[in-house]
Amino acid sequence: MTSKVAMIAVVGRPNVGKSTLTNLLTGDKVAIVSPKPQTTRNRIFGVFSRGETQMILLDTPGFHKARTRLGEYMVGVVKDSVADVDAVALVIEPIDNVGTQEELLIEHINKSGLPAVLVINKIDKIKIESVLPIISQYSEQYQFDAIVPISAKTGDGISQLLDAFDQYAKDGPHLFPEDMTTDQPEKQIIAEIIREKLLICLDKEIPHGTAVEITKFSERVDDRAESFSVGEASELYTGESDTDSVIIDVDATIYCEKKSHKGMIIGKNGSMLKKVGQLARVDIESFMGAKVFLQTWVKVRENWRDNKTMIRNFGYSDR
Repeated sequence: MTSKVAMIAVVGRPNVGKSTLTNLLTGDKVAIVSPKPQTTRNRIFGVFSRGETQMILLDTPGFHKARTRLGEYMVGVVKDSVADVDAVALVIEPIDNVGTQEELLIEHINKSGLPAVLVINKIDKIKIESVLPIISQYSEQYQFDAIVPISAKTGDGISQLLDAFDQYAKDGPHLFPEDMTTDQPEKQIIAEIIREKLLICLDKEIPHGTAVEITKFSERVDDRAESFSVGEASELYTGESDTDSVIIDVDATIYCEKKSHKGMIIGKNGSMLKKVGQLARVDIESFMGAKVFLQTWVKVRENWRDNKTMIRNFGYSDR
C-alpha cells in the first residue's frame, strides 16, 4: 500500500473552534480549549491517519490585531504557517458577512497561491438554511476548493471535511510515528493544560497575562501505600497510591504580570490555585496515564508579554 501525507494549516480568527476541531480529528487533547480568545499561542501539529494517508494539521493562534510582542509573535505564526503546506483550512463562524480578519486571511492565502477549504463551524447553533448566504458571501471572496459546514462539537460534517482534505494527499513516507498525535513535548502539554484551567477559572484579562513553566518533571515508583498532603496553596493531590504504581512529580511556576493578579490566582486561603491544580491534575493524569503529584507556585513578572527574552524563555521562540 502506498503511503501518503497531507499537511493542512488550520487558520481563523480567535474562538472559531480551530483547536476543538484539531482535538476531534486527532482523537486526543493536543490543543487546549477555552471560551476566551487567544487561547492558542503557538503552532501545534495534530497528527492522525485516514487509511494510508497521514494527516498533519497545523493548529494556529487566532488571527487578531496584535497589542503586545507576544501578540505580534502569534500573528507571525499564523502567517508563517501558510507556507510549506499542501492546503489551508479557513475556519469561520456561521455569520453571513466576511469580517476584516477573514478578509486579511483570504488575502494572505491568495498571495500564497495555496488551495483552500472553507470550514463553516458551529452549524449546531444555527438553522441549516442560514448556511447558504454564508457560502454565497465567501464564494465571492475566494475560489475555495470546497466549502464544508461542520460542527466540531457534535462531529457533524467531519466525514465530508476529511474527504475534502484527502484531495491534498501526496505520495510519500509518513512524517510521524503511527502512535504520535502531536509534536509537542510532554512538559509543554502539561504547562498548556495548567494554563487552560487558568483561562477557564479566572475572569477578564488576568489569564491572558499568565504563562506556565514546568520546573520539575520526573517519574518514580511508589512502593508504599501512602497518602500525600501538600500544604498551603499547592495542595493539589491527596489520595492513596497503589503499590508499585508510577507517580509523576510535576512542579509548575505560574507567571503573571501584576501583584494584584497574583493574589487573584492564589485566591482566598489558596482556594483558586487549588481549584486550578485539581482540574489540571485530572487532565494531566488522563494524558500521562499515571498518577500525578503536582505542586504550583505563582510569581510576578511585570509586562513579560512585551519582553522578548521572556517570550522566548516561555517557548514562544523567534521565527
